[in-house]
Amino acid sequence: MIPFEDLLLVVFYAALAALVVAAVALGALYALRGRSVATQLLVVGAATVLATVSGILVISFLMLINDHDRSVVLAVVMSAGLVAMGVSVLLGRRLVAANRTLVEAVRADRFRRPPARLPAELAELSRELEAAYDRLAASHEREQALETSRRELVAWVSHDLRTPLAGLRAMAEALEDEVVADRDTVHRYHGRIRVEVERLTEMVDDLFELSRIHAGALRLSRQRVGLADLVAEAVAGAEALARAKGVRLHGDVREGLPVQVDAGELGRALRNLVVNAIRHTPSDGAVEIIGEVRGDVARVTVADACGGIPEDDLPRVFDVAFRGEAARTPGGGAGLGLAIARGIVEAHAGEIGVANEGPGCRFEVRLPLVV
Repeated sequence: MIPFEDLLLVVFYAALAALVVAAVALGALYALRGRSVATQLLVVGAATVLATVSGILVISFLMLINDHDRSVVLAVVMSAGLVAMGVSVLLGRRLVAANRTLVEAVRADRFRRPPARLPAELAELSRELEAAYDRLAASHEREQALETSRRELVAWVSHDLRTPLAGLRAMAEALEDEVVADRDTVHRYHGRIRVEVERLTEMVDDLFELSRIHAGALRLSRQRVGLADLVAEAVAGAEALARAKGVRLHGDVREGLPVQVDAGELGRALRNLVVNAIRHTPSDGAVEIIGEVRGDVARVTVADACGGIPEDDLPRVFDVAFRGEAARTPGGGAGLGLAIARGIVEAHAGEIGVANEGPGCRFEVRLPLVV
């Protein structure tokens, strides 16, 4: 039985020797902190072996162990240490190889998770890199889509501004030069100028509203509004246009529970949908607006008789300045109404969609119901 005092002495000197080796190893690791993981693992393995050997040497001298026993113990420890260092080298080389595989995947044009089996940490990093790349790719696609929409918007607005401005200029010059002098023609010119100015004002208002939506500056003033009131206002605002085109307009609300919305903004979105439906519905056609509540969602559908939208165009219907077929666009404005409607609905945490149904299309607005 070793006396307690001798045991404490042995522990003290062994710990002291290990601390000296540890201090040297930490200094080496600090100096090699920019080197390969394999090199640092080799230092760790060597430090482990040296700490064990130094402890055994100190203890052997304190306990007066003979040279034969000391040599046997050191031989066993050195053998185990060499095996440990070999394992460290192999592990380091595996980590280096896995890291090289991951770096090559990152440098590729399209990052894909390497098929090789990686250590858990590097595998997790690989998954995160793939997810980050997918997010960047999606963001790049959205950026390209927005740039395409911006270019289309500039082209469409330039075209739509040029026509009324040319007409206004011609009529103004005719009035200024007194080319037209009879009272009826002058009166007609004044009326036409007013119509064109109102059209330009509406276009500028749409551009301003769209810029607020895209900039995230749309501020909603929510209040409890009856679903029936919103539908009735949308129908009333479009009745004159429907009568002028000979389109039958009908609105119905099957259940009038209130919704917590900005009545002005959402009313504008619904009017845009109704006006769009009327413009694309031929004379003697019908447009129907239905409001209802299903579960915890309020739904408003606008069905028209436009003849349907090509399947390839359906995903782009709500894009800025998109108008679809040329035959559907005359008198359709700058192509901003549906984009504005989508922005307003999404600002209300709702959803908007379109599908071909019956003789035309069915636009559907879904809003969360707050009771």
